[in-house]
Amino acid sequence: MVWLITGTSSGFGRAIAREALARGHRVVATARRVEDVDDLAALDPERVRTAPLDVTDPAAVKAAVDLAVAAFGRIDVVVNNAGYGSRGAFEEFTEQQIRDQFEVNAFGALAVTRAVLPVMRAQGSGHVIQMSSLAGVRSALGGSAYSGSKFALEGASEGLAAEVAPLGIKVTMIEPGPFRTDFAGRSPARAEPMEAYAEILDESRARFAALHGTQPGDPERAARAVVDVTELDDPPLRLPLGPSAFDSIRATLNARLAELDAVEELGRHTDYPTETVS
Repeated sequence: MVWLITGTSSGFGRAIAREALARGHRVVATARRVEDVDDLAALDPERVRTAPLDVTDPAAVKAAVDLAVAAFGRIDVVVNNAGYGSRGAFEEFTEQQIRDQFEVNAFGALAVTRAVLPVMRAQGSGHVIQMSSLAGVRSALGGSAYSGSKFALEGASEGLAAEVAPLGIKVTMIEPGPFRTDFAGRSPARAEPMEAYAEILDESRARFAALHGTQPGDPERAARAVVDVTELDDPPLRLPLGPSAFDSIRATLNARLAELDAVEELGRHTDYPTETVS
């Protein structure tokens, strides 16, 4: 298979690229700075191509897809991994910080998806892997902007999956919990703290910072699961990764069901009255 993977300079993207290569696949590895993935190309120059890719640049997106097709003739799997996190209260972020978060995590991933869909439609097959997050299922203190971008990606991808299934194209959203990547280190964009939120958020900010380098999740094992899911005849729409993801998502869904039951009497009876026929 031919893989196009965004954000392969580190973390999940790099681990997935290496795992795909280990299983004999061909890989187009991309990063904002192409020199950051030169070592991946060196692993197997016959099966690896590299390309510079800022997912917010339409010309760069098209060039990366064109390169993959020119080099290998097809794209079987696209992994939309490029993205970053942010921490802070919603009011603390600037307008530009919020827009930038959505531009990369949501619009960037969707732009790459749109660019590969014509290739996959022509093949009659393909698999879109969206690297979402546990935060794409539930939000938490300090995660409003980041979760918003991942919720947007999940909503669009769920609709996309229904549209492209008849065309032979599959979609899977990956929802990792805490993994030992740069997410809690250099990756997050941090808002300028406001005194009004100090008591609310300071403790969670400290916990998040302390998480860096101690996360329980192993990116290499995560990469194996991602490649495994592409080998299934009927892959899931969503794949949580790690015990924290499964436990948190299950608790979130149970809480939503309980809330649904609690508000049903308040919100259910809003249709026009049914006319009775005598």
